[in-house]
Parts: sequence; C-alpha cells; structure tokens
Amino acid sequence: MKSQIKSIGLSSPGKPIQQELICSFMQKAHDLDAQESRKLAYVYRKSGIAQRYSALEDFRFSNAEDFRFFPNNKLLEPFPTTDCRMEVFRRVAPQLASEAIEKCLKKSKLEPKQITHLILISCTGMYAPGVEMDIIESMGFASNVERYAIHFMGCYAAFNGIKMADRICKSEPSAKVLVLSVELCTIHFQKEYNEDNILANALFGDGAAAVLIEQGEQGLQIEDYGSNIIPDGADDMAWAIGNFGFQMKLSKYIPGLLEKGIKQFSEGMEKKFGLSGIKHFAIHPGGKQILNKVEAAFGIEERQNKHSHQILKDFGNMSSVTILFVLEAILRDTTIHGKVLALGFGPGLTLESLLISKS
Repeated sequence: MKSQIKSIGLSSPGKPIQQELICSFMQKAHDLDAQESRKLAYVYRKSGIAQRYSALEDFRFSNAEDFRFFPNNKLLEPFPTTDCRMEVFRRVAPQLASEAIEKCLKKSKLEPKQITHLILISCTGMYAPGVEMDIIESMGFASNVERYAIHFMGCYAAFNGIKMADRICKSEPSAKVLVLSVELCTIHFQKEYNEDNILANALFGDGAAAVLIEQGEQGLQIEDYGSNIIPDGADDMAWAIGNFGFQMKLSKYIPGLLEKGIKQFSEGMEKKFGLSGIKHFAIHPGGKQILNKVEAAFGIEERQNKHSHQILKDFGNMSSVTILFVLEAILRDTTIHGKVLALGFGPGLTLESLLISKS
C-alpha cells in the first residue's frame, strides 16, 4: 500500500494586502524618484500577483507614522535587526501553524494525539526548542511524537518533507505523519535598492500549511520523486543570515536557467515519470516568468498548471509553503484525475520533482 496525502490545511496571517499597496510602500521605503517609481510599478504589475499576506501590517500603509514594526520615519532607521525579526517569527509562526494543523486534522477527523511524527519546515525563521515544540503541548500532541526539522532549504523544502514522510510510512505502515511548513518571508524586507531585493520584495508572501500523510487508498497517492542539481545556478539563488534579517540572492536569470535545466533532464524525467503522458502539473509558482519558462520547457499550456498561476495571483511566493497551497487546490479539484507532476526549485540551484496520482 502506498503513502497518501490525505488532507491539507492552510493558513495566512491577517487580511490580504493588494500588490499596488505594497508597491507604494516600496517606492517610499526606497525613496525612489518618479522615473524609478514607474519602473518599480511596472515590475509589480507584471508579477502575476494581485495580493499577498504578511505578518507585518506596515506594508499596507503609505504613511510612516502608521508603522507598527518599522521605525516611524522616512529612512526606517534604526533598521530592524535580525533579532527583532525573529521575535516576530517566534510570536506569529506557532499561531499560523496551529491554525493550519487544526484545519488539516479536522478534514481527516484525527486528533493531534494520533499523530506519530511531526516534520517542521521553514527557511525564514528558527529557534530552539522550536515552533514544533511550542505546538506539541498547546495542541495536545502525544509526548512521544517524533519530531524533525528541515531548515534553510528554500522553496523546494516541502518536497523533502513529503519524501521523508513517505519513507517513514514505508518503514512504519501505521504511521500518521504531519508535515508542517511555515514561512514569514516578508519579515525579512531589505531596503537597499538592488536587483535581488527588488525581485524578492515584489514576490514573497507569508503563510503556513499542514499536510497529513499516511498509508491508505484515498487522497493524493505518492508514486515517485527525484532530485536534480543545476550547478550553473549556484550563484543565482541563495539565502544568508545577515545583521538585518535574512538576505536573498535572487537573479533575474533563474527562469532561463530552469528552462535550460529542465530540457537537460527531460529524458531522465520521461524514463522515470512517463512525462509525455502527464496532463496535469503543479509547478512551484516562484514567479510569473518561472511558470512561463517551465511550461515552455515542458511544452504544456497554462491550463495544465492552472492552480499554480492562481496561487501566485492570490498569495505570491510563500517559499516552501507555496507548493502545498497548490497541492491543496488540486486535492479539492474534482476535475483532476490521474498523474500530476509537481516541481519545486530552490538554492543550489536545486530542482525537486514529485509524481502523485489522484483517483
């Protein structure tokens, strides 16, 4: 019997913030002149994103006097330190995680004490004992639940969480594994006006997702998975801890590198997954250009990857959480049957693939 993704619960902080409001915040935070403001507005209009969620309310305000996290002045000085940002993570992440777990377990009619393994995923915050320890007692998990943490692997980390859960279920057929991903990307806003920050500030949002995986017959059946590294992209996508938050390296060349890499690995994917026979895709919505380039590389139409586009539009790129939002939409979609190929990308440049099937 194969492992199944049984249910997925989602959560987002606060109310959605329209993309144009975030653009207005950025124009003022970067102190842009009229010409640069127009250029930035163009980037936001072409992002494929209509709204995003953030643990910080400040991005919806145009007046510095209204800021609640950033200093109430035009220069945003003193700029919040990494310590300040981690305090936000420590406060908000367990709340989002609990909400996602409650929704996930309600769908499956399980209690927290029935979960045997808990896998936490995040690349936007970390502390010890950790988010998972904060929720184990508060939500009533068993004291002997096994817990694991996957940190700093970026947008593809949920794939590794699912793979770990599958292997646990194969070794312990009665296991009920909860994969929990929580990302607060927006707390790491950087005000230096450069290409990396422009792209990161235009794309990322916050959210959490909880996924129940166990052996069974209903759900999204885990069929196979793979991993490939594109060495040429090692310097184009990276993530480092700085004095003023986590700093993203995000090159505009990533979509092209992914397109090239997928073409390079397509023969292996055909052999492993039967690529030519797959009609449905769940491509990590890292950005509009990424979706377009990857679809072009596979020779597929946007409608075959429609949920990725919709999640990007409604939530932005939530790092590792994003693909779980896409899979939840596929799980609910009664028109999708058969094989689905999910793809994720992250620092490395790493390409993760997951083949699932839906009856």
